[in-house]
Amino acid sequence: MKITVVGAGAVGATCADNIARKELASELVLLDIKEGFAEGKAMDMMQTAMLLGFDTKIVGSTNDYAKTAGSDVVVITSGLPRKPGMTREELIGINAGIVKGVAENILKHSPNAIFLIISNPMDTMTYLTYKALGLPKNRVIGMGGALDSSRFKYYLGQAMNCSSNEIHGTVIGGHGDTTMIPLTRLATYNGVPVSKFLEAETLKKVAADTMVGGATLTGLLGTSAWYAPGAAGAAMVEAIVRDEKRVFASSIYLEGEYGQSDICLGVPVVVGRNGWEKIIDFELNEEEKTAFAKSADAVRAMNNVLSDMKLV
Repeated sequence: MKITVVGAGAVGATCADNIARKELASELVLLDIKEGFAEGKAMDMMQTAMLLGFDTKIVGSTNDYAKTAGSDVVVITSGLPRKPGMTREELIGINAGIVKGVAENILKHSPNAIFLIISNPMDTMTYLTYKALGLPKNRVIGMGGALDSSRFKYYLGQAMNCSSNEIHGTVIGGHGDTTMIPLTRLATYNGVPVSKFLEAETLKKVAADTMVGGATLTGLLGTSAWYAPGAAGAAMVEAIVRDEKRVFASSIYLEGEYGQSDICLGVPVVVGRNGWEKIIDFELNEEEKTAFAKSADAVRAMNNVLSDMKLV
């Protein structure tokens, strides 16, 4: 098993570190455009192998795509991170060209790879990757929903004063501050609806805090978060590599499912060795359907920028 992570910044390096520690690959390639950066990160990680007890070989490379040849899974984190006050949408013009070039170069050397997209704005970058590469739709996956759902469960755990590991909760829709939809109605604590434990106003606050979870961290850190995004990416890679058939909210190309077409948007899917393998129908109520349609409209407006730039 060979895995490539493109982008050796905080998110990419954290993702790679998690992949190495879990020994998900015999070889892990870390690629970056900055001279010596990926090589340094790879060397630093390799020097933890004897301390942490993993055997994954980590190779760093400055823009040499030949070293990624034969990758089974490719994680793309390339692009600029958000700065305080910057929306994911504002990143389109900067990051679209970067992600398209990376994806096309990777495909030349790894024609059978599954692509996991983390770069922001994630839904639009996933759509761009799918359209640019012409791959079967199951081999292009956007990570955002896994991260948003993890944040949702964190805020629920805080509100309930319990372990987040005991909570099931999912965020669908776009991976944006105004487009994600935390499904409070369907969230459970050990199989019991969380609404049995929390007041409606508290649930509204949990949902609101989840939606601005990324922006909250950007304000505190001065840049985008990296531990949770990197871990979310690694968890999805693990589900693919180990064929776990695990359900993640993932941005995928829709063809009528959930009432939407020609768009990549977050819905619950089964993730395994073939990429995403099955869409789960959560049977949304009318309020949730309306919110999902509104989210799709917002993401589609961002996707239109790609058409204006003649990238799709």
